[in-house]
Amino acid sequence: MRKSIEKQHVCKIVGYARVSTDDQSLNLQIDSLIKAGCNKENIYTDKVSGAKSERPGLNACIESLEEGDTLLVWRLDRLGRSMPHLVSVVEELKSKSIGFRSICDGAIDTTTASGELIFNVFSSLAQFERRLIQERTKAGLEAARSRGKVGGRRAMKADNPKVVMAKKMHQDKSLSIDEICESLKISRATFYRYLSV
Repeated sequence: MRKSIEKQHVCKIVGYARVSTDDQSLNLQIDSLIKAGCNKENIYTDKVSGAKSERPGLNACIESLEEGDTLLVWRLDRLGRSMPHLVSVVEELKSKSIGFRSICDGAIDTTTASGELIFNVFSSLAQFERRLIQERTKAGLEAARSRGKVGGRRAMKADNPKVVMAKKMHQDKSLSIDEICESLKISRATFYRYLSV
């Protein structure tokens, strides 16, 4: 009786390259990825700004990665929109036992112990940055409150033309609330806020 042989996954290097605009060339990155051991058919690309959250090439690249594979990029800024985003992508890869390497940032290689240590430092710095932003925001709001300024939208005045119109239309009772909101281009919540002024 023949045993069925399970196809074993061969670990591969998967590359990702990105440029911000259509008139920029991907050639330098692609050549570097190939030179670093990535096959051309395993390279995914995007021509989109790093600030954009929708990157079809990156999504397809991450979907193609399997346990034991390594994601290779030319430089860290090609992958992450920001440090926190970069950290979250690499941590997601790590949770799936997928390595990460950056060609130009030689010390960033999560397939080695020292590279993983360096990335953990990056991760800590990103977390530190998030906390600093939260603390600054909180301190700013407290300072504004101590000077008598209150955050949020400004209070609506009773003589505001939209408030006056909403109240008249409501008193007239010829239109439904939805029709009033539609004609004034306001939400129901805003309409009720107008009525309470």
